[in-house]
This record gives sequence, C-alpha cells and structure tokens, in this order.
Amino acid sequence: MSPRAAARLETLGFTRVYDYVAGKKDWGSNGLPREGTNVPARSAGDAAHRDVPTCRLDERLHEVRKRVRDAGWDTCIVIDDDGVVLGRIGRKALASDDDVSVEEAMSPRPSTVRPSIGTDALLERMRSRNMTSYVVTTSDGRLVGLARRDELEQPAG
Repeated sequence: MSPRAAARLETLGFTRVYDYVAGKKDWGSNGLPREGTNVPARSAGDAAHRDVPTCRLDERLHEVRKRVRDAGWDTCIVIDDDGVVLGRIGRKALASDDDVSVEEAMSPRPSTVRPSIGTDALLERMRSRNMTSYVVTTSDGRLVGLARRDELEQPAG
C-alpha cells in the first residue's frame, strides 16, 4: 500500500498499519501474516524448525559437530552476523573426523524456499529432488528455519 493510504488508515484508528513497499509477494515471503482464498492452510514458514543449529564460517568443524549432535540434529546452517544463509553442513561432513573450518566443510548456497510456499508444494519439491529437508529463508536470505520431509509426510492432525 502507498504511504498515503497507510497514513489515512492510521487516522481512521487502525493501529497495525504497514507501509510495505517491497510488495505483496515479498510480504508473504518474509513470513508475515496473509489472508485470502489463495493462501495455503499451512506454509513452509509454519513448518520450519527455528531451532535448527547454526554456525559461522570461522568456527571449527569439530566444535560444531559436538554442538549439533548434542542438540539431536544432523545438519547445521551456516549464517553470517545478519542471519543470512551462506551454506550448510550436512550429514557427511558431520560424520567425518576432519578438523577443518566450517567454511571448508560447508556446501555453499543451499537450496532454499520462502516461508509463504505451501507445505504441499514444498513436499512435492522435496520428493521430486529426493531431499529430506529444505532451508526456509526470507526474500533477503535470512534464515527462518528448516522444514523436514518426514514431518511433512505425516498426516495432518
């Protein structure tokens, strides 16, 4: 909506008015609330685990490995200081005994989806690409969480 329209709504007593210039699609891609008939019942943002372990480029893999295992995970998302996803440490790297930096061990530029994609569409994508999980990020690349295929395949309930 335009700044003028947002200002007018505020004068009418609306307290939660947003002047979001990036557009409607980007709004949903940032996991912000949406309404309407074309909004999926459940989205990747809803399904994403926000507690997925994260690490930084300059950390050592042996330190990250212990932290990830202790948390009960088999992956770690590499982020920068702003939470932007740079890479991913997968099962193979975590299973190795290598003592290298996260930067050396990571797979750069992991496939990501936006929080607004419906879980049915995400599950279809996972199946077609034989992936067990997907990193969920905002449109500017910031980590939202990790959606897991095994959970998406469970019947709703």
